[in-house]
Amino acid sequence: MNIASVLHAHAGAVPDQPAIIDTRHGRGRRTTFAQLDEQAARAAAFLWQYGLRPGDVVLVLQPMSAELYVALAAIFRLQLAAMFLDPSAGREHVERCCQRMPPRAFIGCPSAHLLRLWSPAVRAIPLKFVVGAWLPGAIPWSRLERTPPRSDILDCESETPALVTFTSGSTGAARGVVRSHGFLLEQHRVLAESLSLRPGDVDLTTLPVVLLANLASRVTSVIANANLRRPEAIRAAPVVAQIEEHCVTSAAASPAFFERLVQYCARRRLTLPTLRKIFSGGAPVLPRLLEQLQQLAPNADVVSVYGSTEVEPMAQIARRGMSAEDHRAMADGHGLLAGRPVAAIRLRILRDQWGAAVGPYSESAFAAECLPAGRPGEIVVSGGHVVATYLNGDGDRESKFRVGDTIWHRTGDAGYLDEGGRLWLLGRCAARVTDRHGVLYPLGAEMAAYQDARVRRAALGSHAGRRVLAVESRSRWELPDLTELAQRLAWAELDETRLYRRLPVDARHNAKIDYPRLYRLLERLASRTLMIREQSAAPCKPP
Repeated sequence: MNIASVLHAHAGAVPDQPAIIDTRHGRGRRTTFAQLDEQAARAAAFLWQYGLRPGDVVLVLQPMSAELYVALAAIFRLQLAAMFLDPSAGREHVERCCQRMPPRAFIGCPSAHLLRLWSPAVRAIPLKFVVGAWLPGAIPWSRLERTPPRSDILDCESETPALVTFTSGSTGAARGVVRSHGFLLEQHRVLAESLSLRPGDVDLTTLPVVLLANLASRVTSVIANANLRRPEAIRAAPVVAQIEEHCVTSAAASPAFFERLVQYCARRRLTLPTLRKIFSGGAPVLPRLLEQLQQLAPNADVVSVYGSTEVEPMAQIARRGMSAEDHRAMADGHGLLAGRPVAAIRLRILRDQWGAAVGPYSESAFAAECLPAGRPGEIVVSGGHVVATYLNGDGDRESKFRVGDTIWHRTGDAGYLDEGGRLWLLGRCAARVTDRHGVLYPLGAEMAAYQDARVRRAALGSHAGRRVLAVESRSRWELPDLTELAQRLAWAELDETRLYRRLPVDARHNAKIDYPRLYRLLERLASRTLMIREQSAAPCKPP
């Protein structure tokens, strides 16, 4: 079944319901399900006229907008594959991605077409479409308005590729994640259940995959009027205005995005009573943020969601589901409570062997390798909405293994299951500290540090065999007491605590600690300190 058929069915059932509400040229705009479906049919005819056929790859670089989802729906209708990559990862990344999966066409906003100036691979794409402007060497997307719609939707197999996304990862190696039509339908089913998507809801949307699930669930998506590439720096006022104007009932975003809303509304003593559901994920969601969100939206169920690019979602827990005992455990260094795994996946804790290939296993051998409750190791999962393989199998050896005929995914995250079957996170396996004291996972120490309200971010690292806790202050006028912090974390056997003006975080969510950059930061500071000491110890030259 072609996933575009779901949107087409909704266009017939609720033609006048807004599908997407976004902002264009500073003004709000509504696109109904019927309008979205008709524009997708025109776009499909437009692309077909230019020679695109089933199996062709289309590079799409367009911000979240009605135009993006018109393009995607048209691509799905024609059995094309939409390809996404991150231009900010650099020219080499763009060239490598286009080499591994050569696009036949490119659809993008004017700023995305700047890639043509410095990327030979993008210049070599045969067909180029520009959205919202006229540019030399590109076909205006607006021409589709004069194209008669193509009503048919090409039927396809469940395994037919629909989306291909490239991520650079911490190593910089381009890794393609292929999502088929069948996979997207299964992912929609799981997201609809875990995010409680209900027809008629109005959702503040910041994540592309959630908007796809909204369209499939007859939910109205209000695309946040903000720079979603920098969640930690958004202007909150326009977003709050959208929530109030459209009576938004649910919202899903990264912790950094919600922190901006919380700060803005707290200063103005505002609440958002229309919100009934709030979901935050993409990075560790601190209990204190959940409390702040509950004060911001007193009528909402506030939920933390754990997932990844390959598996969205894996586990979740509501703020109301955390007991006082859970809060004490997190404060005492037991990690971050992620909640109960979603019903659609199998989740196990495998002995931590990150960096080495594992499997294949028989069912009995795998059961013997999995750890019991309370024992930390690597989180591994399998299920219908778990990406089973990467493009051309690149990366499968490191991140996939077989148990019988079932493919399992290695998350690279450390954690454990408690006696009640709930998942606790301990941080990245690759970021664990192994030294003379033993093994220490970062999120345990970091969660303990977050008990100090003056700490905005905390990161555990190691340099020259010394355990270092790096902290970033919430305010330049009220700094955390590093001595007091070290005493509170005496169990972690820290060698040093350091205060930084800013700790490095991921580019996508602006909330996860970037550990490779953290280690480079620790090394640079140590090098400068050593240089200063050597200069101080140098003998003075006689005049």
